[in-house]
Amino acid sequence: MPPAMPALCILSPDPAHPEYEAMWPAQRVLLDAALAPAGIVPTYRPWTGAAPAGFDLVLPLLAWGYPDASARWLAAIDAWEAAGVPLANPATVLRWNSDKTYLLDFAARGAPVVPSVFAAAAGPDALAEARSRFGAGPLVAKPSISAGARGVVVIAPGDPLPVAALGKPLLLQPMLPAIASEGEYSLIWFGGIFSHAILKIPRAGDFRVQLQHGGREIPIVPPPAAMAAAQAVLARIEAPLLYARVDLVADGAGGYWLMELELIEPQLFLEHSPDAGRNFARAVGEAATTATPA
Repeated sequence: MPPAMPALCILSPDPAHPEYEAMWPAQRVLLDAALAPAGIVPTYRPWTGAAPAGFDLVLPLLAWGYPDASARWLAAIDAWEAAGVPLANPATVLRWNSDKTYLLDFAARGAPVVPSVFAAAAGPDALAEARSRFGAGPLVAKPSISAGARGVVVIAPGDPLPVAALGKPLLLQPMLPAIASEGEYSLIWFGGIFSHAILKIPRAGDFRVQLQHGGREIPIVPPPAAMAAAQAVLARIEAPLLYARVDLVADGAGGYWLMELELIEPQLFLEHSPDAGRNFARAVGEAATTATPA
């Protein structure tokens, strides 16, 4: 008899949030199509439901909305870990990657990261520190727990922090000209093997590269310096990663800085994968046969 195919669960959005209903089925089509040639048929369960049981592997690839319910999300990770759910990426990675302060961890370990100032409760002092470090140009303010550029604002020279940001956990970064002039690079790995890359380009006059904000994406061969920067970032992760998306921006001096390391629910852009997602399916199959409890 042929070996049984692994039982795979992919965590999906909370059905109580209908804003995702129009978007996530398209990603499901891409995931299903990539896995089908390997004989893997995933089951989809909302991440807000009961701990998934009876699966060889559980991926939080479509667990959209967790930044809006971060306490519930962290509690869910704890519950999955306690129940021994075979997660990929691991529970420790999901927990750590849920808050953008992981960028400070990377910077402390010498990884090429966009310079950042973190404020646990943002106020004028944090803004003054950022301007002292980064100069008089515009700044970008990002909630430390967010996704899809939600809550991200540009602060013009001389302007105060937006009222909505006061007292909130916030990252302050310099506004990088390369975002508008060149775009943001996304390099994608499966099971430690590089798969493909895209360049995300914002619409004219904007800095947000996501499709929902008018951005566009094109498949590319990443510049060697971008590949080197991404590898330097991934080399500092000790846990095994089934999937990783490394988002980079040019630093203006021939190198690249890490903008985001997406290890929870990244769009994998499988439609741009030159092997139609076979490397993804291979990595999933291998992880499912070797998975250990969270």
